[in-house]
Amino acid sequence: MVVIGTLRAYVMAGDPAPIIKISAKKFEFIPAVVTLKLGQAMILELTSQDVIMGFNAPYFGVRTDIVPGKAQQLRIVPNNVGEFTYLCDVFCGDGHENMSGKIIVVA
Repeated sequence: MVVIGTLRAYVMAGDPAPIIKISAKKFEFIPAVVTLKLGQAMILELTSQDVIMGFNAPYFGVRTDIVPGKAQQLRIVPNNVGEFTYLCDVFCGDGHENMSGKIIVVA
């Protein structure tokens, strides 16, 4: 479990939270925009199509490496409405600096 501030990110076996799949490839996340509902637990399932990537959502206090061929799951419960950036924090080549996405939390 990762705990920073009041947000807790973790995955438990049999967790009933809905899964949102995010795929990473040079130099983009698909989808680049993810919409979550305030207070609703969600699992982000992260995969890489080509090289080791990073997933960092600084506002939510979560980050993980994404290794090709292996799905990584993060459970989050958004506690504020707004738009928050996520990004790749493992250098993956020219174009890396523009590799980011957005999490939109709605009421």
